Amino acid sequence: MNNYIKNFFNLISKPEFFKGKVVLEIGSRNVNGSLRNIIENYEPLSYTGIDIIDGEGVDIVCDANELLNEFHDGSVDVIICTELLEHVKNWKNVINNIKQVLKPDGITFITTRSKGFGYHGFPNDYWRYEIIDFQYIFSDFDIICLAKDTEMPGILFLGRKPDSYKKADLEKIKLWSIIKRRRTNSVSRLSIFLFLRLLPLYKNYLMPFLVKPIRKISNFRNYNGKRI
Repeated sequence: MNNYIKNFFNLISKPEFFKGKVVLEIGSRNVNGSLRNIIENYEPLSYTGIDIIDGEGVDIVCDANELLNEFHDGSVDVIICTELLEHVKNWKNVINNIKQVLKPDGITFITTRSKGFGYHGFPNDYWRYEIIDFQYIFSDFDIICLAKDTEMPGILFLGRKPDSYKKADLEKIKLWSIIKRRRTNSVSRLSIFLFLRLLPLYKNYLMPFLVKPIRKISNFRNYNGKRI
């Protein structure tokens, strides 16, 4: 987790988001930083971290695809999901699960990677999300903030589930696949196999010519260009 994410979170978060609330973190294993210590300072009613692998920050070993087996509909006030969505093959199911377990008026904070960010399988890596993708994916939410990560290609999202929530249809949405190198709504096992076989060639010979430096900017800006 880079400093931009932590600074962004500190900028947009408010104590009332978390104090006395039920907080769930999806993909909570502390690999390169966590928001848990920051949030626990706001005195939530409970904080539960789930991940597919046990480790620091993990309270329940659970696949995000099986979230409904552990949490009831509308049972969580806040969902934190950082640097996970690019790693789940069935992203539509995971996002629908997030929306389903969240209470009306509940909030979710999500970060994920965009096109231009290299392959980082942990254990897998499938998708890249853009601002416009999140506008469609969370068209059924109140978007509080949606911004680009200026340290590396990625986006940061804060949204609220409205009382009049009606689930958006995600079936026709296509994302950029780092496996297929184009927008698609699915990746096959064959595509994954071929990509992994060619990955060493890509990293050693092609990546140095394709990766461009990312220019940093000093101000946080929402997707509509306004300063936060």
